[in-house]
Amino acid sequence: MRTLLPHLFVSLLLLASAKGASPKTNVLFIMADDYRAELSTYGSNAVTPNMERLAKKSLQLDRMYAQQAVCNPSRSSMLTGRRPDTLKVWSNSRHFRETNPDVPTLPLWFKEHGYSSRCVGKIFHNWHTDIKGDPRSWSAPEFLHYANHGDDAPELPNTGNSPAPKGAPILTQLRYGAGPMCEALDVPDEAYYDGRVAAEAVRVLTEVKDKPFFLAVGFWKPHAPFRAPKKYWDLYQRSAFESFDGKRPTGAPDIAFHPSSEILGKTMTAANLPADQSAEMRHGYFANISYLDAQIGKVLDSLEHSGVADRTVIVFVSDHGYHIGEHTLWGKTSNFELDARVPCLLSVPGKTGAGSKTKALTELIDLFPTLNALCGLPQAPGLEGATLTPLLDNPAGNFKPAAFTQHPRPNYFDREPSKAPQVMGVSARTASVRYTEWRDWKSGEVLAREIYDSENDSAETANKAGAPEIAGKQKEAESLLQKQFPLLPHP
Repeated sequence: MRTLLPHLFVSLLLLASAKGASPKTNVLFIMADDYRAELSTYGSNAVTPNMERLAKKSLQLDRMYAQQAVCNPSRSSMLTGRRPDTLKVWSNSRHFRETNPDVPTLPLWFKEHGYSSRCVGKIFHNWHTDIKGDPRSWSAPEFLHYANHGDDAPELPNTGNSPAPKGAPILTQLRYGAGPMCEALDVPDEAYYDGRVAAEAVRVLTEVKDKPFFLAVGFWKPHAPFRAPKKYWDLYQRSAFESFDGKRPTGAPDIAFHPSSEILGKTMTAANLPADQSAEMRHGYFANISYLDAQIGKVLDSLEHSGVADRTVIVFVSDHGYHIGEHTLWGKTSNFELDARVPCLLSVPGKTGAGSKTKALTELIDLFPTLNALCGLPQAPGLEGATLTPLLDNPAGNFKPAAFTQHPRPNYFDREPSKAPQVMGVSARTASVRYTEWRDWKSGEVLAREIYDSENDSAETANKAGAPEIAGKQKEAESLLQKQFPLLPHP
C-alpha cells in the first residue's frame, strides 16, 4: 500500500493539472477552389456578405500567393508546407504521396498531436489521381472529397411526377463534363455539391466541438462549371459583365499564354467566343461566388452557435486565382497576378483587430507553420514557409522580400505525349513588380522574360522587360528569383 501512495499522488496531480489546463485552440480551415480575390473587402463588386462578416474579425492578407496556379500542385504544396519543386509535383495527375510517401500534412500533424482531424469537401486534389484524397490525414472518412466538377449536376428530392425545375435561359453553348457550362435553375442550395458540403460541415461541427478539432471544409466553387441556384444569378445585372478589355499585355511572349481549353474546349478561342456568352460566363463566375459565400455563412453561423468560437482560429483561403477573359485567358495555369494571387482571411480570437489588413508578401506555404504556432504545436520537419504571427502584431511590417509562383508549359503537360514539362515559368512577386523567366526544362536556358510594374500597371497590360526605367527593379527581382530557383537543368 505504501508503495502505491506516490503513484496515486502523482496521478491526482496530473488529473488536477489536466482539469485546470486551458482548452486547446481549434482550427476551422475553409478552402475555395479557383477563387481569385473577388470579395467586397478587396474592392470587388462581388456580393459576399458572409465573407465580409469574417473579414471584420480577421487579418486580411492582401498579398497572399499560390505556389502554382492549378489545383493539385497548389493544394499539395500548401498542405505539406513544401514547394512544388521539393515535392516534384507540377501536375494534377501525380499524387504527392507517390514522390513523398511519408511527408507530414497539415491535418495529419494536428491529428498526431491530439486533434480530431476531419475533412468535408475538396481539400486534397481529386479525380485525376489514383489515390483518393489522403485518408491517413483524417480521423474519420472524408465526405464528398473525390469527384469531378463536371458531374456537379442538380440533385433534387424524389417528388414523384413533379416537373423539372425552371430557370433562366442560357446562351452559352459550351459544355463542362456531361452538362452545360452555365446553369441558373430555381433549386435549393443542397442541389449542388457545396450546399451538401455546408450541411455536412455543420453536422460534423456538432460532433467534434467538445474535443480539440481541425475541421477542413473544402468548397468546390467558384470553379467551373458556372452552375448555381438562380437566386445567386439574380444578385447581378448581366450588363455589369459586358464591357470588358481582354487583350494580351503588349510585349508579352507567346509562352506566357495557353489555349484556355479547360473552359473553351478544343475548337473555341477567346477571339471567336461571342461577347454575350463571355458576359454570361463572367456572370456565372460571380453567381458561383455568391453561392459559395452563402454556404460559408452557414458554417460560420454553426461555429458561432457551438460555444467554442472564442477558441477557434478560422482560415479562409483559395488554392489559386483565375482569369475570366483577361489577357485572352479563361481559367488558371499562368504566372500572371490574377492566377497567382488568392484571398486569405485569418481570424485569431483575441489577436486580430476588426478589419485589419496587411500588404506584406505572403505565400500559401506559410499557413502550415502559422497554424502550428497559433495552436502551440511543434513545427513539422521540412516546412519551407514562415509563420505569419508577426503580422498579427504588426500588419504594417515587412515579412519576406518576394513571393514565388511557377507554372509549366504545356500548361497541362501530363495530358501531352511527353508527360513532362518542356518549359517552366518561374515568377517572383516583389512589393513593386512581378518578374517571370521562362526556362527550358532540360537545359535551364532562359527563353523569355516578363516584368510588370505592379505599382503603376496593376492590370499587367505591358511587359517592361529590359526597359531602362525599370532596370533596377528587374535586377533586384532577378536576384531573388535566382536564389529561389537556381539556373540548373532538370534530369
